[in-house]
Amino acid sequence: MTIIPQKHRFNVSDWHQLGEKNFFLPDFRVELIEGEIIDMVPIGSSHGGRVKWLTQFFVTQLVGSAIVSVQDPVQLGNFSEPQPDLMILRPELHFYSKRHPTPADVLLLIEVSESTLHYDRHTKVPLYARHGIIETWIVNLEQNCIEVYLNPQELGYQEKHIFQCGEVIVPSQLAHIKVAVAEVLG
Repeated sequence: MTIIPQKHRFNVSDWHQLGEKNFFLPDFRVELIEGEIIDMVPIGSSHGGRVKWLTQFFVTQLVGSAIVSVQDPVQLGNFSEPQPDLMILRPELHFYSKRHPTPADVLLLIEVSESTLHYDRHTKVPLYARHGIIETWIVNLEQNCIEVYLNPQELGYQEKHIFQCGEVIVPSQLAHIKVAVAEVLG
């Protein structure tokens, strides 16, 4: 009889216990994806600059009407807790200090992709769709565009739109905001 070794999948509770027990060094950047602990790529200056720009833009536009969350976790079911670059969240009395946001809380999720485009497109975006994140953007620094994903389903987003410099995006859940692609891409 042949026995095939199985991977151990960590659930969110295991994940939190590892954090509470200081299992990871303080400067380790890791996230939980489908039960696996994944190393996060170091943030380059271009990536960091775009995240800062987006943060300032959305904080200015949404003051008091939504929460701008930067590189914080979102709980997706029992086996995933990624840390997207930016999320626009529904207001919450305690600013999510008593629990992490879940898909129902997310109005817009943004990943900035400089060197992680393939991973973001083929792992993270489908994960976000499976869990019902309404709208996901990839700020694609490799191809100088913004990919907008809408209408989440179990097998992925049903709509993908690509916006280039010179175009404007209006987030589906934030219709009063206009985002100029050229400004986002710098």
